[in-house]
Parts: sequence; C-alpha cells; structure tokens
Amino acid sequence: MIKYWKPGETLEKYIDHTLLKPGATEADIARLCDEARTYGFHSVCVNGIWVDFCRERLAGSNVQICAVVGFPLGASDPRVKAFEAAAAVEDGASEIDMVLSVGHVLQGRFGVVANDIAGVVRAVEGRAIVKVILETGLLDDTQIAEACRVAEAAGAHYVKTSTGFGPGGATEEHVRLMRASVSPTIGVKAAGGIRDGQTARRMLAAGANRIGTSAGVAILSGRPPDATPPAGHRPEGAPDGSRSEDNRAEGPAASTPY
Repeated sequence: MIKYWKPGETLEKYIDHTLLKPGATEADIARLCDEARTYGFHSVCVNGIWVDFCRERLAGSNVQICAVVGFPLGASDPRVKAFEAAAAVEDGASEIDMVLSVGHVLQGRFGVVANDIAGVVRAVEGRAIVKVILETGLLDDTQIAEACRVAEAAGAHYVKTSTGFGPGGATEEHVRLMRASVSPTIGVKAAGGIRDGQTARRMLAAGANRIGTSAGVAILSGRPPDATPPAGHRPEGAPDGSRSEDNRAEGPAASTPY
C-alpha cells in the first residue's frame, strides 16, 4: 500500500537508508543496518551481495531489505536482471530497485523497456515489490512521462528518479511529473542528492512516497551528512561489524570475506 506524507509527519518511515558504493565493507553495511534499526527507517538499500548479511543483521526488526538490480547502468541482459532479482529475494530482499534500459528509452523502444521490467516483476511476483529507476537526468519530460506509464503497465509498483551515479539527481519538477504520470496506487521514489530534511520534505510534498538517501541519519539528527558521530556513539544493540559466530563459514571458505 502506498503511503502519502502529510506536513508535520516524521520522515523515518519514508526513507530507504542507502549504501551502494562499490567500496562498502561488511562493517559499513553492519553500521547501515544498525542505524536503520535505531532510527526506524523503512528499509536498507544495498547491492545484492549484501542482502543475506542484512537479513541476518536485521533479524527481529521491521526494517525491510531493498536490493538494486541492473545497477547502475540498466544495460544488463533482461534475463540477468530477472535472475539477479530472484536471487536477491531468495536471500531476503522484499523490495527490488531495478534500472530500466535507458538507451532503449532514448530510442523510443518502449516495447523493449516494458519486457525488461515485466521480466523482473514476474521473477519476484508475490514476494517483492519492484521500483523502476528511470535515471531522469538523461531523459526529457516526454520520455520520463512515457517511461512511467510503461513501468506501471509492466507491473511495477514504484517509479524512481535516479541511481545517484548518473547525471543530476532528484528534482521537485521531475517528482511532480512522475506523480502525474502514474496512478495514485503507484509509488514515486525520489533519490539522488537528497542530503537534508528540508529537501526530503520538498520531495515528499511534490508527490514522492519514498526517499532514497545515504544521509538518512543526518536528515533525522540535523547533523551534517558527513559529520562524525559523537564520541562513543553506537546504535543500540550494535555489537560490532562482524557476523554472528554460528553463521560463519568453516573449512576453506572461512577465510573468504563475506
């Protein structure tokens, strides 16, 4: 069910707490999960290799796990995207953020785009929701509106502005356009460059139903996004950045980093 933000409402349940940098380590992902527990974010959004780790780290919490697919270019073979989505769900993801085939949108080949999205939707049907990343910084308004309509027709549950790795990021104008291009039952996720509470609220007021950001803690705490946490700060219940002993590999795999 799509939830609409109301002025004065708190933000945490609208935030997908995100870490997609290629250099992210197990300790970084552990911190992401612990922050999501502490602050009550809707989900953590991670690359597929970390989904199983997040499932273990978040066990017993209400925090959802979102995995990206075809990220960040959207240029994977549709069969690969479908497999990647299914694997992420098997590992514990309940939400999939897939990048559509941007080049085919630019060519106006929306049938190809639709089949690409539908393949991912079918692969996780009944097990996860699918958000479609448009990479709006590469598209004009006509292409954005049509891509939104195609995503909805293909069975997607959300449309999303950006990967955060492409040109530009979320804008109020694009969020309003996307909101106007899909049904009220389809969500809009704003992502890319949202680093403070004021910007997050503007995106929600423009029609977004979810915010993707790596600055969730800063948005809720009021600290600058890259500020060092207070000395001695550790989210409640956070032991360290390691996996539990009873789930470690044994034998030759024991030395392989997770």
